[in-house]
Amino acid sequence: MEQWGLAGVALSAFLSATILPGNSEIALFAYSRQFPDYAMAALLLASIANTAGSMTSYAAGRWFKPPQTGRAMGWLQRWGCGTLLLAWLPLIGDALCLAAGWLRFPCLLSVVLIFAGKCARYCAIIWFVV
Repeated sequence: MEQWGLAGVALSAFLSATILPGNSEIALFAYSRQFPDYAMAALLLASIANTAGSMTSYAAGRWFKPPQTGRAMGWLQRWGCGTLLLAWLPLIGDALCLAAGWLRFPCLLSVVLIFAGKCARYCAIIWFVV
């Protein structure tokens, strides 16, 4: 962990938010455990990088033509951008971000909600460490 430091936490967080497998929670936990003085910096950096990874999925969704029907799409349209608070969940979080872009959810609101959900998850991890 010393070799990669905060850059390793950020890279892990970014990749974990894409369709690639990742372990950002473990990286953040290990880094914060080893360097508790930098736990808040790691939390912020991981949240930003993880949000950036999710926005990559959001951008990919924008490439597709918006759907006409569908049960899952109806659910997302009914609940709207608020569903992006769940973007931190494994597997479905990636799909939520992709669908948000596909459904043309507002970009700025999407970023804010994705960041809030991911930051809350990382805060819980830091709370266990510190």
